[in-house]
Amino acid sequence: MDDIKIRDYIINNFKDDDIKTIKNAIEESIEEQDEVTLPGMGVFFEIVWTNSNEEEKNKILELLKKRFESKNSK
Repeated sequence: MDDIKIRDYIINNFKDDDIKTIKNAIEESIEEQDEVTLPGMGVFFEIVWTNSNEEEKNKILELLKKRFESKNSK
């Protein structure tokens, strides 16, 4: 994997998968809380972010802020 960038590796790994498979990968990554999967989740987030308009980005930011605040208040 030395010659392949992690982004390209992850995108190529999922490019032929259906929605159910991608959803399962996300949910399993979250359930397992395995830090090895964090780079892949980062790539997924990068794809969502770069393909979102300003309104969608603001919704994402609002959601993140609310979740951060609720985590800190516990």
